[in-house]
Amino acid sequence: MADNGPDISFERVALIGLGLIGSSLAWAMRARGLARDYVGFSRSEATRSKALELGFIDRAAASAAEAVAGADLVVVAVPVGASGSIAEEIGPHLAPGSIVTDVGSVKQAVVDAIAPHIPQGVHFVPGHPVAGTEHSGPEAGFAELFEGRWCILTPVQGTDPGAVARITALWRALGSEVDTMDARHHDMVLAITSHLPHLIAYTIVGTATDLESSLKQEVIKFAAGGFRDFTRIAASDPVMWRDVFLANREAVLEMLGRFDEDLTALQRAIRYGDGDKLEEIFAASRAVRRSILEAGQA
Repeated sequence: MADNGPDISFERVALIGLGLIGSSLAWAMRARGLARDYVGFSRSEATRSKALELGFIDRAAASAAEAVAGADLVVVAVPVGASGSIAEEIGPHLAPGSIVTDVGSVKQAVVDAIAPHIPQGVHFVPGHPVAGTEHSGPEAGFAELFEGRWCILTPVQGTDPGAVARITALWRALGSEVDTMDARHHDMVLAITSHLPHLIAYTIVGTATDLESSLKQEVIKFAAGGFRDFTRIAASDPVMWRDVFLANREAVLEMLGRFDEDLTALQRAIRYGDGDKLEEIFAASRAVRRSILEAGQA
């Protein structure tokens, strides 16, 4: 008999966190019939009610511990700063043989926070779907969010290969490409590809906010594409990004230092009229954009 690969269907999925990623994951799994029962938890009663109304969960639990009871897949989709307290709460209630995964965009801090609370016989497979929008909340989710995007898994040494294979197959079934890497390496890569751009966007929009009233109004009125892109990024969930920068501070500060050095080089080129240097830098950046387009990640 042919090997059909790992089983990607689950009896009960517990979603701890019902925002953009949690709701999108539920919609995507529902669209493909990958689970029988969806239970959700959010600390906000209004969010739980909205998730039930929208229909991407079948039942709302009053606590995270209640949500994970009997679940064979648990998805922690909360801001990374809350992952440790959630893991401590659900740890004693996790079903033997179940898989716990997460969707945080910082991995080493999440591994350090969650892993100590995972009991023997439960499998923890840290993950990060590199997908999102500037919108948040249960209404923001949609089934196609992960299609054509990457999901990075960062399993620790000794993790059950079968559990990793199931989560890998699950994300591929949702339309994602999957890569596996060390958690610290992930954090360094994402510091430059995601975290630093968000920090720059927040800074630029903050600079515009601090302008005198008349100038600020004209900035908003005549906002060109570049500034609009920064405002879109800066509209992302402030709690989530607060936690990201605190949890990944070492890698972010390292990349911020490198960026500062490169910015100084640009300042010098502009100050001294070095057009050749400016063109060289801009041409190299243009080549990177072409590579991203060729990789289908635009």
